[in-house]
Amino acid sequence: MRIRARLTLWYAAVMFASLTLMGALAYREFVSEGGHARRPRGGEGRRGGPGGHGSPFEDVAIIILWCGVPSALLALGGGWWMMRRALSPLERLTEVVERTHERNLSERLPRTGNGDELDRLTEVFNDMTARLDQSFQRIREFTVHASHELKTPLTVMHGELETAWREESLTESQRERLLSQMDEVRRLGAIVDGLSLLTKADAGLVSLTLEPLRLDEIVREAVEDAQHLAQGREVQVSLTACEELSVRGDRHRLRQLLLNLTDNAIKYNRPNGSVTVALRQASDSGELAISNTGPGIPPELLSRVFDRFFRGDASHGSAIEGSGLGLSIAQWIVHAHGGTIRIESEAGGLTTVTVRLKVCAALPPS
Repeated sequence: MRIRARLTLWYAAVMFASLTLMGALAYREFVSEGGHARRPRGGEGRRGGPGGHGSPFEDVAIIILWCGVPSALLALGGGWWMMRRALSPLERLTEVVERTHERNLSERLPRTGNGDELDRLTEVFNDMTARLDQSFQRIREFTVHASHELKTPLTVMHGELETAWREESLTESQRERLLSQMDEVRRLGAIVDGLSLLTKADAGLVSLTLEPLRLDEIVREAVEDAQHLAQGREVQVSLTACEELSVRGDRHRLRQLLLNLTDNAIKYNRPNGSVTVALRQASDSGELAISNTGPGIPPELLSRVFDRFFRGDASHGSAIEGSGLGLSIAQWIVHAHGGTIRIESEAGGLTTVTVRLKVCAALPPS
């Protein structure tokens, strides 16, 4: 129950008690102290007659009806208006708090300046969000600087390992060991790049070059690349539908989106499995669906698949490469284009990623 409703019920209970007390006092006045003096004489002043009096109970009822009830209604209406006006700042504060997230912590709530409890609460909330904003800024700055500083030594390490691998005097086991080390350095470099991209995106430091694009052409190119990636994994990639659609977007980021999604669909698949890609127009949006025949995602984990560094329990103990940032990057790219992305999965069945992007005027074929 809202505070306003609860206060109104309490106020009504108080008014009822006051009304009852007023009736009791009036009854005592009529009956105990002045009741006999107001009795009608002879035939004059019959019940309801002009200038006459009825029984004490009727007199009390008339007083309550014509005085108490209007007073109570006026008090209730005035109390409701007073509470509504008093609690309106709390409603505005609640609406602002509901809209608060990590990207708008710098916004401040307007204060009334009257020094009441709500004004003090607003001040405390502003101070809290300011501290949180500073903390998030420090985390972003640390991540960006750390990622930047890690790139150089990783590049140097990869170059030195590659140079050492070319030595002719190495044995086969030594070459395999160096190849494994280069793969790990390359994987670490991909994690640093992905984390740096997401951190810069959170800070608004990544800009997109939006232009009209043929989405169907980008999808065809991505499917061809995915077919090459799937050859060594015994997975079949097929394009089941590809309608001509144009969107306004960043070509590089959209290719990155499709590469991340198809790469995930290929890696998290079963031997001799399949990946299907379909692009269709749905109302004023283009709908891209990528399905794979992998082991599926448990229902309790579906809500976490876009979390950074999150990988399902099955992937932690397997040899599947990945950093857990691919879907986070994909979600950012889709949202940056004003679209939506969702994942549906059945245990042991199909897992489907659906992306919706708003279409624009059709472009001529390139």
